[in-house]
Amino acid sequence: MTRNDRPETLRRATIKDVARLAGVGVGTVSRVVNGMPEVSAASVEAVHNAIEFLGYRRNDSARILRTGATESIGLLVEDVADPFFSLLNRAVEDEVVRQGSVLLTASSSKSPDRARKLILTFCSRRVDGLIITLPEGSDEDYLIREHAAGIPMVFVDRPPQKVAADVVLTDNRGGAMQGVKHLIAHGHRRIACITDRAELFTARERVNGYRDALIDSGNPFDPSFVFSAALEQEQVDTMLGRMLADSDPPTAVFAGNNRAAVMVIGAMRRHGTLLAMVAFDDFELADIVEPGITVVAQDPQGMGVMAMDLLCARLQGSQAPPKTVTLGTRLIPRGSGELPVSGIHLPTVLR
Repeated sequence: MTRNDRPETLRRATIKDVARLAGVGVGTVSRVVNGMPEVSAASVEAVHNAIEFLGYRRNDSARILRTGATESIGLLVEDVADPFFSLLNRAVEDEVVRQGSVLLTASSSKSPDRARKLILTFCSRRVDGLIITLPEGSDEDYLIREHAAGIPMVFVDRPPQKVAADVVLTDNRGGAMQGVKHLIAHGHRRIACITDRAELFTARERVNGYRDALIDSGNPFDPSFVFSAALEQEQVDTMLGRMLADSDPPTAVFAGNNRAAVMVIGAMRRHGTLLAMVAFDDFELADIVEPGITVVAQDPQGMGVMAMDLLCARLQGSQAPPKTVTLGTRLIPRGSGELPVSGIHLPTVLR
């Protein structure tokens, strides 16, 4: 092939151009492009050479009109910059790319209105399916309508209240219970809990697991030792200070997520004290600080893969009842959760 074989104008190459250059019919090119069988090896090679030479790209708009499938998936998370959602996003993206499709990702920023606009935008672009982390307080009526219209949905991290769809969750309650019992096993009975906003499903479940661990171990549950709110460093500093001023102060902290853990570390430094700590969620540098932070690790990659598996089953026509898959957690001891009660005297200056 030479440059003289190229179409004379600068227009985009068409399937007819590929067929002409490869010396085959348009139908043969179509079968090769769509990965269909019954094409000779010589024809496949000729078509691929022509495609590369001409810079041909399949007309997806025309294919969408014929088949109704866009080969695209919409993913809505709370914040794509959050380490947990970033890992989940990457896992979904890897699965989507492996299947030859494209992923559209957006962040709700905890806003139900923003989530609604983004999801409806995905639907208007005719994505084949949706994977959704829904902000608390969301109106789900529009989701019911889209789901009934044929858009498969899988919810991750938090279950919907009204939509009958597949769900992938973490064992938040069991993981929190495991983490707090780990602190109790090292002698702690006064354990503070600092976590995200109370209306958040994951935060509620983790507080429940915290309470279960204390009660199951015969330790008192003190509501004044629970701080559950939108996390701000100044508030965490203030609340930890109040807890430390108690006549029987905490010797350990259960941090409900990675952001809470980082803020608790900062608050302890400002208060000049060192408490044992277990954090729900692993996070960057958790194994670098001294002592290393003991964590209850989730599996966001596994969550993304499972969500795609469930969605693909629906896209392939599965009519099975909606399924909820709960993934387990893993306790990773690194030092902070193993600090004994003896030797922790308030205030202790962190070095």
